[in-house]
Amino acid sequence: MVDYTTPVTTAFEMQRASIEQSQKALEQTVSFQQNINEAVIGSLDTQESAQRRGVELSKTVFHSYLDAVESTVPGAAGTVDEIRQAVDEQYDFLLENHAEVFDNIESELVEGVDSYDELTADYVDAVDEQVKLLVEAHEELESQSVQVAEQFGDQLEEVQEQVEEMQAQVEEVQAQATDAVEA
Repeated sequence: MVDYTTPVTTAFEMQRASIEQSQKALEQTVSFQQNINEAVIGSLDTQESAQRRGVELSKTVFHSYLDAVESTVPGAAGTVDEIRQAVDEQYDFLLENHAEVFDNIESELVEGVDSYDELTADYVDAVDEQVKLLVEAHEELESQSVQVAEQFGDQLEEVQEQVEEMQAQVEEVQAQATDAVEA
């Protein structure tokens, strides 16, 4: 007896494996994006600190310049002190705004990432449910296809048996005819 179902079951198994791999790829893509989001948020403190140090270094350089002017220009001490005070106020204002901007950016990013995570979790859950239903329907279709293949195989074997019986009958009739002609 020939097994007509092996190619059918193999094809269905390959299709299911492809569906499951696609589902895993989607989940890995979502996880990868979540990791990137976390890394971006995690790097904000480092970026803020580096920029703050740059601003503070600029302030120090400007103060050094003012110190040089004060020491080389006679009678400039009062003017330099006024400039220094104005510069300090502006740098303090800049650093305060800088911190506030980074706090706002971080809170907006965290809120956006939380929304993204929530939406993707819902999406992945919906995809998981749809894949589950698809796999169940696919397994049912496989079962039906295997039954059809088995029925086809049974019918084909019956036809082959009938053909073999007819060939045997034809050979028998031919043999009888040959015997009758020779006799």
